Amino acid sequence: MALHDTATADSIALASIHTGRHLDNPLRTSAGSISWGAVLAGAAAAAALSLILLMLGVGLGLSSVSPWANEGISAWTFGISTILWVTVTQVLASGMGGYLAGRLRSRWEGVASDEVHFRDTAHGFLAWAVASIATAALLSSAIGTIVGGGVQAGATIAGGATAAAGTAAVAGGAAAGAGLASGDMPGGSGSYFIESLLRKDPNTASAAVAASGAPVERSEPSNNAAPTAELGRIFANTMRSGPLPPEDVRYVGQIVAQRTGLGQQEAEKRVTETYARAQAKLRDAETAARTAADQARKASAQASLWLFISLLIGAFVASLAATFGGRQRDA
Repeated sequence: MALHDTATADSIALASIHTGRHLDNPLRTSAGSISWGAVLAGAAAAAALSLILLMLGVGLGLSSVSPWANEGISAWTFGISTILWVTVTQVLASGMGGYLAGRLRSRWEGVASDEVHFRDTAHGFLAWAVASIATAALLSSAIGTIVGGGVQAGATIAGGATAAAGTAAVAGGAAAGAGLASGDMPGGSGSYFIESLLRKDPNTASAAVAASGAPVERSEPSNNAAPTAELGRIFANTMRSGPLPPEDVRYVGQIVAQRTGLGQQEAEKRVTETYARAQAKLRDAETAARTAADQARKASAQASLWLFISLLIGAFVASLAATFGGRQRDA
């Protein structure tokens, strides 16, 4: 009987050794494979460090650009610096979070070394994932508005005078097209072309008065709202499709001749030239708008790709740092 009991004890001991578990501590054998407390602690540290470094990067970036020509860094340098800073932020924050997740986890007794390595890697990866989600949630709130506004302002300033000129051209062209299309002409870019049709030549008027010998009379300018609105609608009717029809050229020429004292032929010539200038300005504005939209698309695509790469680097660093922290914990 004693022999049988001894054999049974030996069998249990061999089974215990084979499975890698110690039966003297049942609590350790039932311990979970994931220490969520360590994961959340590492994620909180990584998210906080990411936010701090991001705010620091925004401050340094805005202090290095200038709206004045030949001052501050260029747009290309600003873009490269932003990419490098985002990558460094991911490396530092993810490394810190992964290390804490691996160092603070519960110690596993009787677990094979390869299993410990896998679990540590999983802890680091989970800490990085939770931190990324938390950071994204923070950046989508009011903090994201502050950071996004600063980055957008820095990118705009880094463009220098060229970007400012392009924006002004787009805005001016859009106002011209809107003014012509709606017939609303209170001092906009579109009203300029219409009002230039009705502009009298001072030299011609002075010569006519001098030839007649009549005294010069000062009169208040007449109300041009009705004719300018009508001419604006005529121009807008074919502004995007092609040249002004001959009957419209003739009719607008008659109005211009009546208001300016020009001959019918000269008035029609002025109408044709003014319409061509307005069309050219509208085409330039549309081209500038398409160019700006294409540049914004390319910039967004490149930013997304580099952000993807930096996040992958952060996941790798977090997993690697967790294994290092786990080895120090078990040492």
